[in-house]
Amino acid sequence: MPDSVFFALTLASAVSAGLMAGVYFAFSSMIMPGLRRLQPGEAIRAMQSIDVALMNAWFLTAFVGSAVLSGISVVYSITRWGEEEAIYLLIAGLLLIFGSIVLTGSYHIPRNKALHLVDPDGPEAKRRWETYDSEWTSWNHVRAVASLAAAILFAAGLAAVE
Repeated sequence: MPDSVFFALTLASAVSAGLMAGVYFAFSSMIMPGLRRLQPGEAIRAMQSIDVALMNAWFLTAFVGSAVLSGISVVYSITRWGEEEAIYLLIAGLLLIFGSIVLTGSYHIPRNKALHLVDPDGPEAKRRWETYDSEWTSWNHVRAVASLAAAILFAAGLAAVE
């Protein structure tokens, strides 16, 4: 792959990982704390609405795009094995794939789906919201850190090229 393609791929990977880190950071630092200020039923309704609103072309392009770019970077790192930047691309790609994509699919999406089944006015709403908020947010921090670390490592891969 020509160096210009490597540069474009790695830069796009860094930007997309950084974008996902920003989304997760926004949830951890603003959205979830804001929802905690609401009554449990209101917070459940709001999160249910946010989850539906997330399913749009902008978010899905960023989310899926970061996964695709990271996957290409992992494959590309193998083709450049022995070059200094290869290890950065490999670790960054795997961090993004597992720390963002796999964690979202295996942990966050099932919890979001379960929250959609909760009656915000039901007797279980308070307990269900408190559990959801605590567990979901803790693992969201992991997604934010993994995505940020991936962005930094993609940038380090660019810097490693002489």
